[in-house]
Amino acid sequence: MKLLKLVPQDTNIKFLKLRVPFFILSLLLIVGSWAAVLTMGLNYGVDFAGGQEVRLTFEEREEAPVGELRQLVGDLGYGSPVVQEFGAANAVSIRVPLPEEVEGTPGAATEIGNEVIAAIDGEYPGVRTDGNETVSGKVAGEFRQSAVLALALAMVGVALYIWIRFEWQFGVGALFALFHDVSVTLGMFAIFQLEFSLQIIAAILAIIGYSLNDTIVVYDRIRENLKKYRKMPLPELLDLSVNETLARTVMTSLTLLVALLPLLLFGPASLFGLVAAITAGLFIGTYSSVYLAAPLLIWMGVNSDSFVPKETEADRQEKKALGQL
Repeated sequence: MKLLKLVPQDTNIKFLKLRVPFFILSLLLIVGSWAAVLTMGLNYGVDFAGGQEVRLTFEEREEAPVGELRQLVGDLGYGSPVVQEFGAANAVSIRVPLPEEVEGTPGAATEIGNEVIAAIDGEYPGVRTDGNETVSGKVAGEFRQSAVLALALAMVGVALYIWIRFEWQFGVGALFALFHDVSVTLGMFAIFQLEFSLQIIAAILAIIGYSLNDTIVVYDRIRENLKKYRKMPLPELLDLSVNETLARTVMTSLTLLVALLPLLLFGPASLFGLVAAITAGLFIGTYSSVYLAAPLLIWMGVNSDSFVPKETEADRQEKKALGQL
């Protein structure tokens, strides 16, 4: 039986021929994305904007009806709630955004929590209230700072790893590609005003992981080819390396899309932002590996001697001694 090949073995696409226009496009995307974030802002969810948190335990059930609760609380008109299991399968934490007019009004936030509790108690008997507390903007701000720090440390750690594994030019190339991926993802959320919550931070970290994986595969092939084809011009060598890894990239992307598209089209609304971010990041990460991470090596001076060990004084002395024997 003949194996299916989505990418022919003799594929020879001249990716690097358009490296300058695509690099300019990438810079425009980065600038436009940050302009959208700074002018339009992100639509922060309860995690980052604060709100009212209600904790409940369904004493007569083994599991809490999380999906039904999300629909029930959402119908109260306070925005999209965050409903999660809390400690046990029959315990939940429900967080709802607070309207602007509630802020600064003593007791108003607690009344909203009581309304949520009453609505749930009317539908599900045997519910025990474990808490009804306000998540302050200060706590939400600390969440935002922690999230930004996590993303920054992840990208810097990746760059250091690639620097040690390859050369410093590869680390800079990978870091710039990751910065591009994160920037465009944030820009998408700012433009479409999708809810930005802790779920999206997890999605961005997943994008960083996917993009890094794809970049390392390309970089590893570039390193091998630099040793093998010493006289080949670098743009041709980069094209060769990208084409040699193209089949693996296409298969990985299609496999992920098979899992993501049903969730994106038919999945619950609570997962839409998460799945949309990862789906977009799949294409953004692949694009940056080809048109950012690889071309940057040309402009940073990588050549055929980059991975040839430099001759030390000890090596020269050893050669000299061997020549005298």
